[in-house]
Amino acid sequence: MTRGPTIVRVAPGGGERGIKCCCCRCCECFNLGYLTSQHGLIKLAEAMLGGLCQSLLVKYGMSEAGTLGSAFHGFLTTASACLLTTALLIACYECLFNAVACFLYLSASSYMGVAVNLYLYPQYAVISMYSAYPAMTAVYYIGVVLGVLHGVDAYIAYKHLKGYR
Repeated sequence: MTRGPTIVRVAPGGGERGIKCCCCRCCECFNLGYLTSQHGLIKLAEAMLGGLCQSLLVKYGMSEAGTLGSAFHGFLTTASACLLTTALLIACYECLFNAVACFLYLSASSYMGVAVNLYLYPQYAVISMYSAYPAMTAVYYIGVVLGVLHGVDAYIAYKHLKGYR
């Protein structure tokens, strides 16, 4: 018995990685199609919020770093490390990173919240136009949102890893 030809159909855009050049694909380690998926959109939100936290910390918090102490440095380290890693992971998705980032952001935000309210609020109540308190308050609130977002991302990645839909 002879068998006829086998037809294999590939869905459009399925698994195409990298950047299409004139005759080939370059930088195939980047999966730009990933950015339009649910996971990719979450990663982009994490990167944007992490960048916002880092810029607020640098612009408004550096002058208060001595007052806030290790809470400031801990949050800046968390934001910097997670932002860099998130930027790298936009191309490659990872479950464990998100779980660790969730823990780091939530713990750093808790510590920052205590330090801001303990050390900066008294100055905010006395000094007119004291901008460090609202900026650092925004940082720890955004940090909580980032922690929750990374937690959701870790859960989705775990479900995907185990093959659940």
